[in-house]
This record gives sequence, structure tokens and C-alpha cells, in this order.
Amino acid sequence: MICNLCPRKCNALRTSHKGEGYCGMGTLPVVGRVAPHFGEEPCISGTRGSGTVFFSGCTMRCVYCQNYAISQTGRGVTLTPRGLAEAYKMLEEAGCHNINLVTADHFAAAVAESLTIYRPHLPVVYNCSGYTSPKTLTMLDGLVDVYLPDFKYADDALAVRLSQAPDYVNTATAAIKEMLFQTGTPRYDSEGIMQKGVIVRHLILPAHTRNSIAVLELLKRHFDGQLPVSLMCQYVPCGEARRDPKLGRTVTRREYDKVKRVLFQLDMDGFTQDLASASADFIPEWTFED
Repeated sequence: MICNLCPRKCNALRTSHKGEGYCGMGTLPVVGRVAPHFGEEPCISGTRGSGTVFFSGCTMRCVYCQNYAISQTGRGVTLTPRGLAEAYKMLEEAGCHNINLVTADHFAAAVAESLTIYRPHLPVVYNCSGYTSPKTLTMLDGLVDVYLPDFKYADDALAVRLSQAPDYVNTATAAIKEMLFQTGTPRYDSEGIMQKGVIVRHLILPAHTRNSIAVLELLKRHFDGQLPVSLMCQYVPCGEARRDPKLGRTVTRREYDKVKRVLFQLDMDGFTQDLASASADFIPEWTFED
């Protein structure tokens, strides 16, 4: 295929196993982990876990990526769309609350095909960076129940410097509007598990509280009352960030309280984490085979 799935619009040739685009991946999904996961928001993980499928490769290059082992190396097990469908069945049989597709933008066509092969009897969660093409999201309309995008930056220059993601703000804003159009406002079952809707995540970065506050103000302005915000303080320095004078540490209590106070002042629905979440123990173990 000639690929323009992500906002970069590489117009690059991708075969089944190789790709010349920014993500460097072929069209067949490469997966680094298939397992129940208990580290998501309470309405996603619940008591039985979220059935996660972590995809390898990425359309961004975050210097602090916690999933570097799969996002930047491309390592993992290659599956066909039918193989993906079998993975959904396995997670469903394990008793998970939902099927959670993590970082799948560059495999969106294969994901859509897999969900037509087998539609789980559970909510399908699409967990992404926010740097997502609204046109690509239309391929998933009617197949995805819950969207879980990041909104990382309110400053395009910062997005380029830390994630090589030009025009991030407009792109993420447009993507979330499309997600809301598809799902509507949040709906939950009797156990409090989200069945439909959008949750926007924001990860606070050390020494970047101004960015976090600007993100919250932007979300309030564009999406007030339509979605909850998940404010995360789980940052730990990974990859290149370990050597960065600003990013080479965790978020302080003062930084977290400063941003959290704005969340409350804006009267936004959502979730917050305990500062103890800033631990490498929360990074998944990858189960790929070489």
C-alpha cells in the first residue's frame, strides 16, 4: 500500500513486512504484548483488567517513551488480521472488561479488518497518542467504543522538540472531535466500566507545568462537559530523557499539586494518580519473541 494513515502523510510504500514510512513498519501488525493490564483508569481496568494488545512501532518519537523497547525498535510478533481477532477472543475468554488496542494508528487498516472478522462482545478501546488522523479514525467508526487519546502538548514547538510531531495541537484537537462524534458522551455499565465515550490523558512532564496547565485550559475550552480528563504523574525518565537536564527526573509533589489544582479550579471531570505511580514497575513486560 501507499500509506497516508497518520498525520505525516508519508505517501510511502509499505509491504506486508517492510515499510518506507516514518513508522518503519509493514502493513501486518507487529505486537509486543497481549495480556490483561491493571494499570489503566479505574473505569477501564476495573477488577478483571483491560485486555491490552500493545502494537510495536509508532508515528511519534517521544524522547521519554516508556515503551521504547517496542515503539522504536519494531520488535514483536507479526500477526495477520485473523491472528489479531484470535487475540481478542483469548482476552475475552480471560474475563477482561474490554479489548484495549495500544498505539495502533499505523496498523489501523489491519485493525479495522480484524474487527470485522471478529467483533468482541466487549467494549473496544482505542488507546493512542492523540497524533492521529481524523480521516483514519473514520475507518474505525462503529468498530471502536471507547477512545483513550493522549493530549501531550499545547505548544507545537515543544511537540516537535520532544516528539518530532509537527502541528500536534490542531491534529490532536481535530482527532478528539472526531472521536466524540463517533462515541458521544461517556456511558458506563453497572460496574462503572466505560462502555462508550472518550477519556483524554495528559502526562505531566518535569519542568513543564506551564504546558500541562495550557493543555487543561485548551481541553476546557474545546471539550467542557463532553469527556473526562486523566491527569497522570507516572513519568519516569526513559531512553534519551535520562540524559536531559530537565526530563531526567520524576515530577515533584509541588509540580503535581500545581497542575492538579488547575484541574480542580476548572471544574473538570476526570481522574488523578497517586505520586507513587512514578515507578518503572508500571511499565509492562514485553512478551515478543526474536
